[in-house]
Amino acid sequence: MTHRTYRTPLHLNAFLIAAGHHEAAWRLPESPASGGTDLAHYANLARIAERGKLDSVFYADGPMLMGDPGRRPGSKLEPTVLLTALAAVTSRIGLIATASTSYNEPYNLARRFASVDHVSGGRAGWNIVTTAGADAARNFSLDDAPPHRDRYLRAAEFVEVATKLWDSWADDAVLGDKELGVHARADRVRRIDHRGPHFRVDGPLNVQRSPQGYPLLVQAGSSEDGKDFAARYAEAVFTAQQTLEEGIAFYKDVKDRAAAAGRNPEGIRILPGIVPVIGDTEAQARELEAELDRLIRPEYGKRQLATTLRINPDDLDLDAELPAEIPGEDEIEGAKSRYTLVVGLARRERLTVRQLIGRLGGGRGHRTFAGTAEQVADTIEHWYDAGAADGFNIMPAVLPSGLELFVDRVVPILQERGLFRTEYTGATLREHYGLPRPANRLFETVDSSEGHLGIALTNTP
Repeated sequence: MTHRTYRTPLHLNAFLIAAGHHEAAWRLPESPASGGTDLAHYANLARIAERGKLDSVFYADGPMLMGDPGRRPGSKLEPTVLLTALAAVTSRIGLIATASTSYNEPYNLARRFASVDHVSGGRAGWNIVTTAGADAARNFSLDDAPPHRDRYLRAAEFVEVATKLWDSWADDAVLGDKELGVHARADRVRRIDHRGPHFRVDGPLNVQRSPQGYPLLVQAGSSEDGKDFAARYAEAVFTAQQTLEEGIAFYKDVKDRAAAAGRNPEGIRILPGIVPVIGDTEAQARELEAELDRLIRPEYGKRQLATTLRINPDDLDLDAELPAEIPGEDEIEGAKSRYTLVVGLARRERLTVRQLIGRLGGGRGHRTFAGTAEQVADTIEHWYDAGAADGFNIMPAVLPSGLELFVDRVVPILQERGLFRTEYTGATLREHYGLPRPANRLFETVDSSEGHLGIALTNTP
């Protein structure tokens, strides 16, 4: 590879999911069948990632049982509870979790994430999702999820309310002056008095401003609405891109949209997902990948694929390509970006349904790569060098071994090439990602001629 001085350090996040990202990982002897609710398992993974000086770990979530429980471990701990537990057994690594804007309220969620940020000393991140599908909706007294566009409109207002709540305490509000008997300055804690189409929230939050100001804001949708949302709000973007050309185009698109929205594009970190299968030799890595693929039960995969495509499973022939007639993207209300990725992969490579199930079984549409540690490092550097990524969402096929191999074999190569840190230099998640602590939008402090703090209030819409 060609080596040079890199524009910014590479960022690495470990995406943790029960036994691993491969559909059949839980069937291997090393993987705990109950990994989804095993705190010791997740604590071990977080410590491994921290040993590798990774920026963060990420725990995905949804307010419903995802798929057939016979297919793979589907039980999940509530994410902010898990992050709080992981904060107690780690000291530096960032802690990110998914929470839905469709099935939460801004006040409760802002309070939970502010609490995690306090408990962890400034290491919390929120992956903002809108949650598609009727399965989740029916858990909240709805017949179906709201339309795609409506969910994103609600999400935008949700984030506006949450950030105003996090800003409802000035950084200098708490005095703790025991002699004067003044705990906090009342004029430095403000109501937000938000009134919008989806939410009416008075505030202030009952948690003071947290170490990071507010948690790192992460987004993972790649639809047109999702990219617009990321351009407005996201500070890190998790995405699934199969080819280098697609990765470059997505990277440029989101950065350009951010600039058009009046943001500095350098304030967004884009991290495509990669599912590394690592062996001592390329042949060994490919054999492990093939062994995992052999353990997939195609009947489960067929039903899951049919759900994604919004068609009847009986319309899918395992040994034929996708039917010519399937719904178009415009007919899909939920998970548009995943639908587009799956159909594009199948059509581009002329995969049979069986082959497609195998490809998706490795990482649900994220790029899989089987090879040696050197080859994995090469592909990471190549994508980074080509302008397709600011870092990567590392999705080990099998846990814990896949994460251990990445940390112990790939990370040292990236460090030797000057791509990745050898030690943490910051204490907060924002510092790991090289992002500033956000200014408080409700309080603007200035030094007066008398040397004390003056106050100006800006009530942003």
